[in-house]
Amino acid sequence: MIESLNQNSIATPLTPEATPDSRPIMVRTRKLTKAFGHFQVLRGIDLELRQGEFLTLLGPNGAGKTTLLRILATLAKPTGGEIELAGIPLSQAKSSIRGIIGVISHQTYLYEDLSPVENLRFYGKMYDVPNLEKRVAQVIEMVGLTRRANDRVRTFSRGMQQRLSIARAILHNPPLLLLDEPDTGLDRHAADMLAQAIRDFGNQDTDSVPRTVIMTTHNLERGLAMSDRLAILVGGRLVQQRQSAELTPDGLAQLYYETVDASNRKV
Repeated sequence: MIESLNQNSIATPLTPEATPDSRPIMVRTRKLTKAFGHFQVLRGIDLELRQGEFLTLLGPNGAGKTTLLRILATLAKPTGGEIELAGIPLSQAKSSIRGIIGVISHQTYLYEDLSPVENLRFYGKMYDVPNLEKRVAQVIEMVGLTRRANDRVRTFSRGMQQRLSIARAILHNPPLLLLDEPDTGLDRHAADMLAQAIRDFGNQDTDSVPRTVIMTTHNLERGLAMSDRLAILVGGRLVQQRQSAELTPDGLAQLYYETVDASNRKV
């Protein structure tokens, strides 16, 4: 697996990058679709994300953001199209490829009657993490929960639980992180702490491979500050992609609302 991994104005949507990028592709989708009965949630998603990139995915409720991340996380099946993660077709290696993915969402997937140490031991055994006890202590320290490492998770605040969910997601040192609205329900202070932790982990390499991150959020300013690139998903279609450095917060807000309004008028 590691061998394959090592190999403020409106602009024209989906413009390619101005300079070539030789980094390997970590995520690639082609004509990706997802339907629930007659309802089309995703309508032909073409996306490429290179190793080390941080993409923020924006869009209104119901745009298909969560569905896209669930498919990339192998938690849902697409109706059509192709997906490659680290150069591996998802259809050929779904079970084995889960080891390169970490998932963080507004659902923590933690056992509230267990402590952080017990939660992470459980997940570490699932992923066969080497030197598990040392790694558990390391990630708990990374998220600032060492003093509460043996307390029950049910006694934690929402923000503390989300920080622990980051520890769970990065425990096996995945080169791909998928974050689905991780700051939902957090106050500003907790959200800022969470954002800093995510930014720190996104900047880390894993086995000499730059970590790649895809995050969905409704917070435009935070998404802009954290990412290298932004994409806007409306009605199951990617209708805008821009480099974060090209935009100011006001420019992004204008771009976002005008794009959503224009797309909705076409429906």
